[in-house]
Amino acid sequence: MGKLGKKARKFAKKHLQSVLKQRRKTKALFKRKAPKNGQNDSEEETVDDYAGTFNGRNSEPESTVITSLDAAFTENETDGIALASDSDGYLSEDPSCPYSAESETEKTLEDTIVTVYSAQNNKIHSDLAALKKKLDRLRKKDPGFNNFLESFKSMAETIQNDDSCSDEGDSSDHEERGEDDLAKDKEKILSNQVFVTWSRMVKEDNSQSAFVGLLNAYRTACHYGVESVGHIIDSSETFCNILIFTLSNADDVFRGIFQISSSNSKKETVEKLQKNSKWKSMKSLVKSFVRSTLFLLDQITDSEILTFAMARIQASLIFFVAFPSLVQRLLKATVHLWATSGRVLSSASFLVIRDVAAMFGSDHFDTCLAKTSRSLLSRSRVTEITDIEHMQFLRDSVVELCCLDVQKSSVKAVSSLSQCAKIFSLATQTKEKEAVKKICSWEYVNCVDMWVRFISANIRDFDLQSLFFMTVKLINGVAHMFPGPRYLPLRLKSIEWLNCLSSSSGTFIPVASLVLDILEYKVVGEGRKAQIAFDTGSVLKLPKHYLKSKSFQDECFQSAVKQLAFHFSQWCYHISFPDLATIPLIRLRMILDITTLESLRRIVKRMIDQVEQNVDFVQKKREDAPFSPLDHLSADSFLQLEKSRLNSPFTQYYRSVLDKACERKLHKFDKKSLPELKTSIKNAAKPKRKPVAAEDHPAENGMVNSKRKRKGSP
Repeated sequence: MGKLGKKARKFAKKHLQSVLKQRRKTKALFKRKAPKNGQNDSEEETVDDYAGTFNGRNSEPESTVITSLDAAFTENETDGIALASDSDGYLSEDPSCPYSAESETEKTLEDTIVTVYSAQNNKIHSDLAALKKKLDRLRKKDPGFNNFLESFKSMAETIQNDDSCSDEGDSSDHEERGEDDLAKDKEKILSNQVFVTWSRMVKEDNSQSAFVGLLNAYRTACHYGVESVGHIIDSSETFCNILIFTLSNADDVFRGIFQISSSNSKKETVEKLQKNSKWKSMKSLVKSFVRSTLFLLDQITDSEILTFAMARIQASLIFFVAFPSLVQRLLKATVHLWATSGRVLSSASFLVIRDVAAMFGSDHFDTCLAKTSRSLLSRSRVTEITDIEHMQFLRDSVVELCCLDVQKSSVKAVSSLSQCAKIFSLATQTKEKEAVKKICSWEYVNCVDMWVRFISANIRDFDLQSLFFMTVKLINGVAHMFPGPRYLPLRLKSIEWLNCLSSSSGTFIPVASLVLDILEYKVVGEGRKAQIAFDTGSVLKLPKHYLKSKSFQDECFQSAVKQLAFHFSQWCYHISFPDLATIPLIRLRMILDITTLESLRRIVKRMIDQVEQNVDFVQKKREDAPFSPLDHLSADSFLQLEKSRLNSPFTQYYRSVLDKACERKLHKFDKKSLPELKTSIKNAAKPKRKPVAAEDHPAENGMVNSKRKRKGSP
């Protein structure tokens, strides 16, 4: 029996646990009841999962769905863009307005049109005469056909009278619509002479009829190539004059009509404008100018015209903001030009975005911040960035926009960095390839970089301590997540962020260990790719070809030494600098011993000498200090006079490091992008063989000849 019991226990231990576990799972699936009293199923499941966590049960794994980084910028964004027809907005002109119908060009065109239409009319009259003759013949032959025509004529007259009576109340609308149709169908040839007359009347006499004609001509110019309504512009000179004059003077004309000064552009000004007694009568003119200008932004591709248009839009923003639906269209077009254009047009576009966000209320600020941030992140969704300077400009622009309202921007920063933290947590827990790849991407890096610059710009004036520590924790995690040599550029960026936050906040952040880890990396060997240069600021993950290159080690050394010098320069006047530099000096001496390249040894040796000199400098001053270490105020003011004069030995050394870094960036690397470098790598990897003469290698020549003799011998 004892033996049988032992076998039973083994069987139960092997099989019974899995059976019980399966029963518990099945019971958990079917124990939930239907919701009562209108309760929500999702709420009940959430409570059960939360309770299961505290009961020690094996809860389901976390959702592996990677959230988008721009999700934090979609809450307050409104895309209520009015989709009104762009063909609207033609203004009825005053017939008394002078029009140069006497010009030779117009006379020639009118004569041609009259000749064509007269020929068509003659043909129609001849056809009608032939049909009338046929009807007369039928009347004579068949009297019944004549009676049918008379009855049909009386019936048509009765129907026409009934329609006129039923439409008597709407006769005014039909008349107005007919006048508009006539005005639209009546295309006029607009010459430069007409434009000069109208512009003179607008400037000298403030003629409203001439200004209406100019706005219609401006609308035609903005829609040129898409549709032609109202006018026909006879030459390119007239086209350019209309665009330049209207964009330059429409704002002054409108401000003169509404009696608004050019310096008065605020939200209150827009409210006063809409309450103005002349607003109802002039609203159609303002809307025509605004709509035509927005259409111009979507159609014109010339950067100079667009830059000039942006400058004039910035001056006329109060008239755009008066139409909320059109402001959305303006921001959509402006943000696109800001993100995709050259530096001049991009700067002009950003000035418009900044003024809209700063002058016209918090709602517009939320929209501008959401659109620009999403545009920056969408531009970063590429594997390689070729124009680093443009991306830095976009980042600085968003940071400047955030500084307009630090409180709202800090809320967005917390939300955005929380998304980054979720992705990082998912990558560390699940080790999923998608999440890890998301962290080592330009979208993730630019998002963190944007908020680091924002914190650095405002932490001295605002309470951003919680956001500061949250960002430092996230950056430290990213820096330690990728220890391999291929991710050294990403680690260098993390060190740069930590140095930036430390310098702006005055808080010590230990980065020396991260830098020294990079300096301890040793190249295994050198191949034929050793002369290929690259910039660590343009890549995040290096190809394997770079790891065997001498330029890779040189660049990593130079960049790491620059970051370590920046770290020491922040604290080179602090009373605790000798203690801070003790362990880094020990590790630098070890790096000096294991480094074999003489050029790199010189860099490390100079760094050690400069740090030791600064340690001696601070140590001597500290020995003569009359206060104790417990006196924090005196310790904080230690060497403040020397700091203002920049008398520290390490300060001069750090300046030389920065100068050499600038020279290296401008001359040595020649601003090559990663695709160009990959092409050069492929070209360098191809074997290049030169034809070898026989006299250059006599030994090989003799060996070949001996083989031939052997083959030829019997």
